[in-house]
Amino acid sequence: MCWREGPEAPHNQEMRNLIADLAATQTLVEVGDIVRVEARRRSGAQGATFVLRENDRCFYADEDAIAPLWKGQRFPISSCVSGWAMLRDETAVVPDIAVDDRIPLDAYLPTFVRSLVMVPVGSPTPVAAIGAYWSRRYHASSREIASLQILATCTATAIRRIGLVDAPWAPTFTKH
Repeated sequence: MCWREGPEAPHNQEMRNLIADLAATQTLVEVGDIVRVEARRRSGAQGATFVLRENDRCFYADEDAIAPLWKGQRFPISSCVSGWAMLRDETAVVPDIAVDDRIPLDAYLPTFVRSLVMVPVGSPTPVAAIGAYWSRRYHASSREIASLQILATCTATAIRRIGLVDAPWAPTFTKH
């Protein structure tokens, strides 16, 4: 189970559907399909991404965005915000990319992205990250951040169940 019962826990059909959808996945491609759509929908963002950790690199495996971003590209884990989130097992909340030193501005300025949230997947050693991007300066609400963190927890459960296997869009992906 990727969430616990209690007064703060989501109890709606939407959450049960997400859990069922991720439980039915058999490949990382299927997980990525769900994650990219759900992350964007849950955050109200203009873009979302599913990033896999490949040892010392971040592979932007899938995205759902108003304009192309980095799908299919790889970056050193030490030079991108998804890597920052995975290396520290910590959510990065960036209301303004122009004033946050975790952001490689040269990579972001040509895009629509002006703010973001990046959530690690798989604590205590994250194997992926989920990102949500906004086209304006924006501070994600605690509810949006929590929803992305719940999605990350459910995603980690799915990845643990299916394992980290090669996918058509990740030909060099290896277990670590």
